[in-house]
Amino acid sequence: MPQLNEPKLISGNANRPLAEAIARRMSMHRGVNVGLVDARVERFNDGEIFVEVFENVRGEDMFIIQPTSNPANDNLMELVIMCDALRRSSASRITAVIPYFGYARQDRRTKARTPITAKLVANMMVSAGVERVLTMDLHAAQIQGFFDIPVDNLYASPIFALDIADTFRDRMGELMVVSPDVGGVARARELAKRINAPLAIVDKRREKPGEVAEMTVIGDVTGKICLIVDDICDTAGTLCKAAEVLLENGAKEVHSYISHGVMSGPAVERVTKSVMKSLVITDSIQPSATILSAPNIRVVPTAPIFAQAILNIWHGTSVSSLFEAETLTPIYESLYSQKK
Repeated sequence: MPQLNEPKLISGNANRPLAEAIARRMSMHRGVNVGLVDARVERFNDGEIFVEVFENVRGEDMFIIQPTSNPANDNLMELVIMCDALRRSSASRITAVIPYFGYARQDRRTKARTPITAKLVANMMVSAGVERVLTMDLHAAQIQGFFDIPVDNLYASPIFALDIADTFRDRMGELMVVSPDVGGVARARELAKRINAPLAIVDKRREKPGEVAEMTVIGDVTGKICLIVDDICDTAGTLCKAAEVLLENGAKEVHSYISHGVMSGPAVERVTKSVMKSLVITDSIQPSATILSAPNIRVVPTAPIFAQAILNIWHGTSVSSLFEAETLTPIYESLYSQKK
């Protein structure tokens, strides 16, 4: 049964367009206007963050929409300070909607005397008053265990499967899904299963961090349209080199589907000049004007799935149902007609 209090959305400065898109989508689903709670998230002259909520939130079911993307520290502090403001204003429940969970790559100790920052960030959020987390494609599934509160981890692969079925509808038999490293095989296998395609792996060896010394393709990609699947594209160096190696091994075309387009430094320039036909990312991180103007980069929206997930959490119904094509297809039917 739905709660008596209404779901209310509030947003920081990390990805305001996505927050507004989620609110619009929820308005469509519910038939009533859903807007963002009126608030200001500003900085003092010395950089301190100040939050003020202008609406009454006592007893309300609050959803803070705030990815912790670049600048990660500022956006993380905005999130926990907004949470503190809502908790002290007697909100009944606070859910952090974090489309991109920053610091996720620091999920284990790879060397002596290094931190597990993902766990530290989880502790900060819980201490600030976050009671539930809704996110997408965590870098490592184990991060869910860093929280002692419920965590709903959505997946971009069902959305990518719809996009692939629409984009390559006449060439589905030529597709091959490729994992850019051994660690991402589970993610690639999930997408391959959804589109009924074979799987290959690019094995990379590093001489030192940030530099790839050698790449080997495991699997026969000859004559295939290769779809590289990964969760994060940062500087795009490894991604572009993997595309070159695949073509050298006989691939017909190379496209990439990446959940979170961090796209720092020379990433956009590299992708634009690369042999990849296209790079598809989500809007979990607000795309820059440079990304939007790149000829071979496309952005698919996550607002429909996040809006429905928020409503499911509010109603107390299944979030995992959104992983099924039968459930997700109607939500995205305006984008993907699925014509045969």
